[in-house]
Amino acid sequence: MKYSIIDIGSNSMRLTLYESDKDTFKILFREKVMAGLAGYVEDGILSTEGIACACYGLLTFKHMLDSLGLPEPHVFATASLRNIANSVSALNEIKNVTGFIIEVLSGREEALLGYAGAMKELSITEGAFIDIGGASTELVTFDNSKPIESVSFNVGSLSLYKNCVKHIIPGAGSQKRINKVIKEEIDDTGMLPKEKHSPIIGVGGTSRAVMKLSRKVFGLSESCSHITAEQLEALCGILFKGDKAAANLILKLEADRIHTMIPGIMILHHIFMAFDADELIVSKYGVREGYLCQKVLKCNQ
Repeated sequence: MKYSIIDIGSNSMRLTLYESDKDTFKILFREKVMAGLAGYVEDGILSTEGIACACYGLLTFKHMLDSLGLPEPHVFATASLRNIANSVSALNEIKNVTGFIIEVLSGREEALLGYAGAMKELSITEGAFIDIGGASTELVTFDNSKPIESVSFNVGSLSLYKNCVKHIIPGAGSQKRINKVIKEEIDDTGMLPKEKHSPIIGVGGTSRAVMKLSRKVFGLSESCSHITAEQLEALCGILFKGDKAAANLILKLEADRIHTMIPGIMILHHIFMAFDADELIVSKYGVREGYLCQKVLKCNQ
């Protein structure tokens, strides 16, 4: 059977079509809209323009599915509609315009579903999982193939850009402000586990972009899905200069993330250092695949 899932994120909205036989699946196609919903939040309120932007993205996907005769999608949202004061009214307005009933995942649900999705590809028994989104970062530590701690931090690549960066590429002053917010939202909460966790399993746009840039910078193969701590440190050294060379590297490979790449990798680097990790492994699966398996197909856990 075919199943379609729409993920309304704070930076991008994504449609994925799957074909599944019981608890196995394959991806038939993906589409995304870089809606940047976190950029439409002021004083905790998603603006009318932001709601209209979400509706536009959903209607784009709806028309695509209808034209192909595909089934109605399962639609969920993460921090994009979770971390706003007008969540209920926004959900109602979106439903009135698009007809979609949206499930808003809690931060813990998002973290655990992302971890479950990544483990559909990887056979790793211990370490940490991270998903850096536009307005939140989800983290799961695991041992013996079981989650130990899971947490969602209210800090993401797009929200950091919006609140801390004056220009497109963060310079020294912007990076100082970003680091201050990361410390306040991650370290000062006391929710970040302190002991060593390695490897770190990364999913989401920031982790995929880090892997793509690393392949270019370090001459890695296109099939490579992991980098060492030393390689991550070297990549950060290039990007954190915030100069034209850094901008050109991002523009050549991840132009859509020209403004969020550095804030996103700063979150990744911060947690990587806190966990004294040795390696980053990037999974092609994440929260959408976890949602498919656990909420749609209801696979055995």
